[in-house]
Amino acid sequence: MASVRPVPTPSAPPVAGPYSPAVRAGDWIVLSGQLGLGPDGRLVPGGAGPEARQVLANVAAVLGDCGASWADVAKVGIFLTDLGQFSAVNALYESALGDHRPARTTVAVAALPAGAVVEIECWVYRPGTGSGGDA
Repeated sequence: MASVRPVPTPSAPPVAGPYSPAVRAGDWIVLSGQLGLGPDGRLVPGGAGPEARQVLANVAAVLGDCGASWADVAKVGIFLTDLGQFSAVNALYESALGDHRPARTTVAVAALPAGAVVEIECWVYRPGTGSGGDA
């Protein structure tokens, strides 16, 4: 039976609660939802577009910390406080992922932490026994 253990994520923004930005469970790595927090830990200004860019950058950074990339992502969850922003966020998402097309769910939510308007989480299939880049 595989244990679930945190993956070191020095590139992730600071967490604001009792959770890990990423955990490994066997061949799977699960990324917690990322917000559009900049390196200073604050939400980037400007709404859905700038937040989505930062969220995608944060996800890519955490993936890198885990020894993975967007190409390893099997499932994405996108949470938006306004589905009217779907097209703008989707265009940025498509640009970030290139030709890779993981399964995806996009849902509207009433609110997100820190007043964010976009949050993205991922499930990553990355066989290996390591806890990060050695996976």
